[in-house]
Amino acid sequence: MSSQTVLHLPSRESWTNLTESQEPIPTAGKHEVLIKIRSVALNFRDIAISTGHYPFPVKEQVVPGSDAAGDIVNVGEGVSDLQEGDKVMVAFDLATMYGPIKGWANSLGGPVDGVLREYIVVPAQAVVKIPESSSLSYAQWASVVCTGATAWNALYGNLPLRPGHSVLFLGTGGVSITGLVLAKAAGATTIITSSSDEKLRLVKEKYGVDHTINYQTTPNWAAEVQKITNGKGVDYILETCGAGTIQQSIDAIAYGGIISVIGFLAETSQEEMPNVAALVIGKGAVVRGIMIGSKQLLEEAVRFIGARDLPVPVEKTFQFRRDQVVEAYEYLASGQHVGKVCIEF
Repeated sequence: MSSQTVLHLPSRESWTNLTESQEPIPTAGKHEVLIKIRSVALNFRDIAISTGHYPFPVKEQVVPGSDAAGDIVNVGEGVSDLQEGDKVMVAFDLATMYGPIKGWANSLGGPVDGVLREYIVVPAQAVVKIPESSSLSYAQWASVVCTGATAWNALYGNLPLRPGHSVLFLGTGGVSITGLVLAKAAGATTIITSSSDEKLRLVKEKYGVDHTINYQTTPNWAAEVQKITNGKGVDYILETCGAGTIQQSIDAIAYGGIISVIGFLAETSQEEMPNVAALVIGKGAVVRGIMIGSKQLLEEAVRFIGARDLPVPVEKTFQFRRDQVVEAYEYLASGQHVGKVCIEF
């Protein structure tokens, strides 16, 4: 086979605009590898990009998607630590090996063509090996690329999480559930919010969260967090909603705690935006903006997940056909999921 199926996003109005084309399979150049993609995991970022709501640059006719796992099928000159047949993942940012990501210029599925294609050539330095002993699926490992690196960054990228710490997760999306799995395995007390009792029941049964809060029936969830923690507050919050919930997150955080701001799902008006500076000073808290994570952080997350064979949360999978990919986008956008939505090749 000399050609591959590739999906492009010709205009950023809706994911229904995805187009399918046949293109040549690329070859690996010097210090590069060619990967046959086996699974792709979608993120809220992909919804934002496809509808024109992503606040950062996106190339024209972009190939969407940033999270993939697959097999190396060709190794370019100068690559010594990877070989054909290796099961691998591709880091979200192709250039940041360690330290903070400095902007989005090298991120897949935005400024750089992404992974909704059958084959991709990437720099060998951006590849992370999947542990040989792992029983996890390609879909589960693809799901670790963004959510795993992001959650690991939030829990270990500054002051590391320790047994006995408490962590609050907002919502039941991929980052929250992956973070929950990591935090539980590390011995933390975990709390999660949702507007759905059914989702909370599922998370309790499947992932063993310690405490659940329905923010529809308990709108002042920060007070409930304080009650659960006997007035101490939580040590860590994975703040996936942003401006609309930051006030309550600061109310819920312990003195000296860490709020990792990851998403922008809940917006608010400029007039209603709280005085974050004054509130943070009052708690002595750290508020960190999380931009995914470097290859080093991804490798650390992979090592931990692989060593414990942790149940990376995949909610539902679709097939790599244009109509199925559109369905996957629609399912993710509907908010029905608990965990990750993936595409199988």
